[in-house]
Amino acid sequence: MRITRSLSAIIAAILITAIPLPSPAQFTVGVGFTVGSAPPPLPVYSMPPAPYPNYQWTPGYWGWGQAGYYWVPGVWVAPPSVGVYWTPGYWGYSGGGYGWNGGYWGSSVGFYGGVNYGFGYYGNGFVGGSWYGNAFRYNTAVVNVNRTVIHNTYNRTVINNYNHSRVSYNGGHGGVSARPTTAQVDARRSGRAPTTDQVRTAKVAGQDRNLYANVNKGKPPVTALQKPISDPKQLPKYAPVTAADKHATQASMKGTSANKAPTTTNKAPTTMHNAPATTNKAPTTTHKAPATTNKAPTTTHKQPPANNTMSSSHHGQQNSMQSQPMHKQSSSGAMHQGGQRPPSGAMHQGGQRPPGGGGGQGGKPPSGGGGQGKNKPPRG
Repeated sequence: MRITRSLSAIIAAILITAIPLPSPAQFTVGVGFTVGSAPPPLPVYSMPPAPYPNYQWTPGYWGWGQAGYYWVPGVWVAPPSVGVYWTPGYWGYSGGGYGWNGGYWGSSVGFYGGVNYGFGYYGNGFVGGSWYGNAFRYNTAVVNVNRTVIHNTYNRTVINNYNHSRVSYNGGHGGVSARPTTAQVDARRSGRAPTTDQVRTAKVAGQDRNLYANVNKGKPPVTALQKPISDPKQLPKYAPVTAADKHATQASMKGTSANKAPTTTNKAPTTMHNAPATTNKAPTTTHKAPATTNKAPTTTHKQPPANNTMSSSHHGQQNSMQSQPMHKQSSSGAMHQGGQRPPSGAMHQGGQRPPGGGGGQGGKPPSGGGGQGKNKPPRG
């Protein structure tokens, strides 16, 4: 029995290692774009069980698409190689806008803005499991796994007093205050691109109008997936984004953006600076105010485009469609301390090169442990 499990783990490791990666020149972990309004709070949701050994949980997040912010469901994915961890992306405030700092793979979990994504990602580091040789060991006190196929687990309770809020961004009004360490900045610079499954899942999610905050009011109908998806019709009650959705978002951004001053504020009324038309009219050539002297500029700030598209990320089936038990994500509950500072100070600004990874990956699991499950994960 032990021999069978060992062979399964070796095969799984070979399959994961064989996943092709884009070259470093094709991938950037910097800020992709900025928008004028902050993303909604993170929804509370449950985690579906891990379907295969070595699969990694990538938390859900708010992406930006053709009709504003939309929810990219959390999903289990095959990592690009053995020994790497996922660092989630995050929104960071800078100069009146919010910039997206893309997630990446690396040898350790780096900086993700101090955002509490849950399931081991409590604001700093990761405590949901750790690599032990060529096999990933899951901390079942934090994550949910299918124990009929995954036996390489342990249970270690962790306390989270780092960040209990559902805030989904760093900096700005009401945002999380956190700063990266030098090691985390270096880790982000050497980060590896999201996998094809992650990118495809995020793109597919952006095609379903029901996942947009303007439609679901911050409560997406699909919050988590057990496996990545490649077709929006795999989402329950899928409906395409409409022209009206796009128009409403553009109008909203133009009307509420802090970067654009109202036309009537900066432009002086013409009747206040010109002589009255019929009363006490002065000689035409002597007292009439110049036509252009007192007219203020019409506008000073250009509204950023409202249809920016996310460049990267994640996700398979709705968690409500799963038959197995799920772990409830809670904003309070027993969780990890995050290993470093409490949330204080401003984070990376969205308009600059983003800070990066490097935080530890959480508590080291006990040595030993069971072997891998018999099922082989599919190619990523």
